[in-house]
Amino acid sequence: MTVHRTAPAPLGAAEAESLTARLYQDGIIGLPQAFSRDWVKQLGEDIDTAFAEARARPGGAVGRGPNRFYVEIHPEQLRGFADLAGHPWITAIAEAVLGPEYKIVEVGFDVPLAGAVDQPWHRDFPMPEETARHRRLNSLAVNVTAVDTEPDMGPFEIAPGTHFDDGSAFDHGMFPPREAYPRYRELAVRKYPKMGDISIRSALTIHRGTANHSAKSRPVLVLGLDAPGAGNDERHDAAVTREYWASLPESVRAHLGCPVVDTLRPITQKHTIEGLVMGEA
Repeated sequence: MTVHRTAPAPLGAAEAESLTARLYQDGIIGLPQAFSRDWVKQLGEDIDTAFAEARARPGGAVGRGPNRFYVEIHPEQLRGFADLAGHPWITAIAEAVLGPEYKIVEVGFDVPLAGAVDQPWHRDFPMPEETARHRRLNSLAVNVTAVDTEPDMGPFEIAPGTHFDDGSAFDHGMFPPREAYPRYRELAVRKYPKMGDISIRSALTIHRGTANHSAKSRPVLVLGLDAPGAGNDERHDAAVTREYWASLPESVRAHLGCPVVDTLRPITQKHTIEGLVMGEA
């Protein structure tokens, strides 16, 4: 059974402008109670199903450190995908930062399991030229927690304001040298979102997952958004079937740039250097 959310009120122009300014200042914003707990419970069920399927086949999940995994999925593996992609708070910020022709390029989730350790501080990819030269963000990551985050569950830790840090000395453009760690620890904020809360961030903002000392997992959905020409779609392999495409609202289809196919193929995760480095954490 699909849970339908009650549509939240759109952001006013002044509120959207304020949130956009804060996103540019801090590299992350939080938007509490974007979804109902029932909607998020359904999301968690879909993540659990997709995670079990991915771990049952070679290349279905990629490691991001001990007991920590990432899985990219197809949009239709989430019953609430259209609700997520069409959420007025998400679309307002995406349009303000990335422009009206932004594209959804990634649907996936991170799962830190019991025993996950501290990740090294990192950004998710090297800083693009447009950001380095013009201080313009051309991509965003939307995160949706599937659980109430508790202090012992390895919360997400982020160093606000570091999205414009020069990464020329970073290993692979993503991993700062260890002598920079004290600054990030000083700036760091741990996030404890509850079911229904979302965040929107620049994946360039220095962050890490922390050690999960609990017996529980902490799954988090990731929706990746690109401005035209950002190029992050090259890192992802999501697709939709023709039947599913036809079922989506035009307002969602307009921003979904993935291939439309007759039959979906399971996604083989890309084993990047990021995974190799984090495996040594």
